[in-house]
Amino acid sequence: MRIRKSTPPSITPGVTRVRKNMDMDPAKLDAARAVLGTSSDTETVDAALALVVSQGRALGALEAMAADGGLADVYADEPRRRMARVGERARKR
Repeated sequence: MRIRKSTPPSITPGVTRVRKNMDMDPAKLDAARAVLGTSSDTETVDAALALVVSQGRALGALEAMAADGGLADVYADEPRRRMARVGERARKR
């Protein structure tokens, strides 16, 4: 599975860049490059960070939704359980 890359980091408008020196596992970097479809180490790390930030925002939104009552469990077998909210059942566990 390849992830479509977004705007290359060098042309993202209004972004201040910082230079970092990091030790990395080259095999992980190569694997990330293959998955992300990037061509440089910098582009790979930038795309990976963007993916992590995006997933964090999505998880935060799901947690907020669960705190507000969650989603109806449309796959529940019993009508009574179907009315319970997924977030409520998760908090009881």
